Amino acid sequence: MVSFDSQWKRKFGVAKVTGSSVSTRDFTSSRLSSPICHQTIMADYPEAPLVTRPKTLDPKEYFNISTEHRRNEEARAALRANLKREYQIQLNNPHRKELIEDPALTHWVKARASPYTYFRPTFKTSLLGAMFGVAPLFILYFIFKTDRDRKEAQIAAGTLERKFQMSS
Repeated sequence: MVSFDSQWKRKFGVAKVTGSSVSTRDFTSSRLSSPICHQTIMADYPEAPLVTRPKTLDPKEYFNISTEHRRNEEARAALRANLKREYQIQLNNPHRKELIEDPALTHWVKARASPYTYFRPTFKTSLLGAMFGVAPLFILYFIFKTDRDRKEAQIAAGTLERKFQMSS
């Protein structure tokens, strides 16, 4: 049984979740006499029409993770934390005289400098190339050609009224 305390909602702007079978997180503050209990029910996360559910809120991905997968994620998180710590140590060194070498930034600059080395032809890139490279040429050709043909037909029929005439 879950109930929401409306008095807490009026007082603090958050609802207090009460119930014995509900897993909650307690947040304490020096201004409050008792902890505020929050609960996030992942099944009640509203789906957006064109967006997939985030991995952290997908119950299948969140609860049914194997121990090996969880261990791999923890190892990657530890590696990221170690790299971040080393970067912070280099950044905050008061005796630093050289630039900090960031391999990710170096790779990004290299990829921006030589885009064809890192280009992968996919369906999306082919479609974008056709839409912005080839299609405008054909569309402009069609517009200019039909306009020119219409003017030539009007000149041949003698119905074209020219705004600027050199002879009167």
